[in-house]
Amino acid sequence: MRIAVVDIGGTCIKSGMWEDGEIKEIRETDTNAKLGGEHVMETVLGILDEYQDFQAVGISTAGQVDTDKGSILYANSNIPGYTGMALRERVENRFHVPTAVQNDVNSAAIGEAACGAGEGQKDFLCLTYGTGVGGAIILNGEIYTGSGYSAGEFGCIVTHPEKRDPEEDMFSGCYERYASTTGLVSLVKEKFPELKNGREIFAKMDVPEVKELIDQWIMEIVYGLTSLVHIFNPSLIVLGGGIMEQTYVVDRVDEMLRRYIMPSFSNVKIVPAKLGNMAGMLGAAREAQKEYQKRK
Repeated sequence: MRIAVVDIGGTCIKSGMWEDGEIKEIRETDTNAKLGGEHVMETVLGILDEYQDFQAVGISTAGQVDTDKGSILYANSNIPGYTGMALRERVENRFHVPTAVQNDVNSAAIGEAACGAGEGQKDFLCLTYGTGVGGAIILNGEIYTGSGYSAGEFGCIVTHPEKRDPEEDMFSGCYERYASTTGLVSLVKEKFPELKNGREIFAKMDVPEVKELIDQWIMEIVYGLTSLVHIFNPSLIVLGGGIMEQTYVVDRVDEMLRRYIMPSFSNVKIVPAKLGNMAGMLGAAREAQKEYQKRK
């Protein structure tokens, strides 16, 4: 079976062809998200036009997804006009094959559950740290979506209530403002404006002041995880996003978290994601397989 897979991010759209358990023919295309949802949709259709002989389509995408309809329930201003986009309908009208649409972090968690850091685990949490903080909940081997397809918005945990002003900014005072890679860069740039991204920051980690700021940021990660551990009592938390490829971050998070949780919760394991930027596409392929079987 051949499944065309597309992973729509704010910066680029990754695509490929799933066959025999592997993603092949991998490509990257600029999202040009600021041009709006319709532009993104047309880009996706154009990408799929370049692939041939597929029996299903799996789409992983930014935004909250109504998985029953295959449409975007809500998307922030990173992709203007994306809310309400009927991805499944548009793709199926063009290509006439079963299509599954899933949120990008959920797709990554599904991929990690199938053949990554969560393989063999019935229940775990997955968080990704990048521009924001995304979350996914795996229960009994399946994504828990909540009553309105939107469970797992861990980035909205309020960690700094003194900074909360939802009328001005819905994410003010929230976890993702401080624990994301964006939060790290903002924190460091106040003292070291020449350091513009995570890679440059970690290249300067031997500078004591930089390392101190990194440790301060890691505590922001720990604050949110402390709440999640005590709410879910998970046996495993998978941490994803490019920044988590830094071994120091995962090890330090694990070390500090254990100081902030009750001893009865200390069975939790903190591990980095294994599949990198392939996780979303692998998860999307798995969801497309399920959709194909359901329609058969």
